[in-house]
Amino acid sequence: MTYLLPKEVNDVLEKVNKTGFKIYIVGGAVRDLFMNKTVHDWDFTTDAQPEDILKIFPDAFYDNKFGTVGVPVQPTSEVGFDSSEVNVFEITTMRKEGIYEDSRHPTEVGWTDKIEEDLARRDFTINAMALDATGNIIDPYGGENDIKEQIIKAVGDPNNRFKEDALRMMRAIRIATQLEFEIEKNTFNSIQEDASLIKEIAHERIRDELFLLLGSVNPYMGILKLKEAGILEIILPEVEKCFGITQEGPKHDRIYEIGEHSLLSLKTVPSEDPLVRLAALLHDIGKPPTFKTDETGNVTFYNHEVIGGRMVLEIAKRFNLSKKQTDKLFRLVRWHQFSVDDKQTDSAIRRFINNVGIENVEDAIALRIGDRLGGGTERAVSWRMEAFQDRIKQVLTKPFSISDLKINGQDVMKTLKIEPGKKVGEILNKLFEEVLEDSSKNNKEYLLKRIKEI
Repeated sequence: MTYLLPKEVNDVLEKVNKTGFKIYIVGGAVRDLFMNKTVHDWDFTTDAQPEDILKIFPDAFYDNKFGTVGVPVQPTSEVGFDSSEVNVFEITTMRKEGIYEDSRHPTEVGWTDKIEEDLARRDFTINAMALDATGNIIDPYGGENDIKEQIIKAVGDPNNRFKEDALRMMRAIRIATQLEFEIEKNTFNSIQEDASLIKEIAHERIRDELFLLLGSVNPYMGILKLKEAGILEIILPEVEKCFGITQEGPKHDRIYEIGEHSLLSLKTVPSEDPLVRLAALLHDIGKPPTFKTDETGNVTFYNHEVIGGRMVLEIAKRFNLSKKQTDKLFRLVRWHQFSVDDKQTDSAIRRFINNVGIENVEDAIALRIGDRLGGGTERAVSWRMEAFQDRIKQVLTKPFSISDLKINGQDVMKTLKIEPGKKVGEILNKLFEEVLEDSSKNNKEYLLKRIKEI
């Protein structure tokens, strides 16, 4: 098969080949080319050592012990090249590795000039293919066939692959979720056997894989697979504890298990944002610790959103989320129980907006939709929600801060003939509270009159 490669890629292959060294395209790039997908990351391997590559590419840089040289490229919009994401090619000297003692790093790394030895250390067969400069595919482990069969299969002994880097277990599930492939039986059995090894992996690396999974076409299946593998209970025990707890009783219209509901909420939330999807998965984690059954047999979870909000702060800290991500995740979970009523006052609507954050309003509504559908409701948006959304739009066009008032501090001082001070702010705040309740009062004549009365 002939592959149409971007000019930048061909330039790298030609420059290295001219020096007499061998060079191959490897990893996910070969897989994506074979599947006619856009390549996001171009990686190369060569029998040239880093010092040789630095001579061939004077602008390249090298600052690691794994033989990877970064080569800056000038992006274009040619086919197969995502110019918005790729501006550095990585060229790594072909290597063979020693034993792994920490489920992450080999104790020693040695160079090799045999592409088969380099491919032997890779994770899955579909990632263990190489493409040479003439368009020939080197595929010693049957990656092409596994792509056709749509399966994820470890290279060699899966237990060895996962002991080398335990994050590969999550990566197998993530790639299967992204490509909508199945995981080969022996490979998945080994994931289940080795699941506890994930404890040795840094939370930041787990977070990155989790977010890639949540951003995939079917994160529901990915999380379900993590649960089946025994990994979910390690990385998100708060979610695992939701399974086996049922919302039931005479006051509940629908009976469902909280864990299943959380997964279905993730499946149906109308957002592609991994953080919003995570909020959908986590929104009811406060229910297990607030679970109670009253004298009528009705199950209650009073203040579960408050407890859940506190819990997601701990999760955010564990995964080292940014301050902005933490704030958004907290707001979505903490306030997911907001009231929906077409007769709510302007001030009630504003309180909702202030609680979730004006930038998170659409995401909060998306989470509510996922919550509804995940609970068995057939219609995504009720007429009350539609009216509520209309009310939000109306309120957002009205004054939202003191600076939106038709008067200012100068008007207060001039009207009352007073100097700048605390009293000016107090009056403005009182006027703003009135306008929040009734936006029609935001006219200069009325406000100037009220200044005197206050």
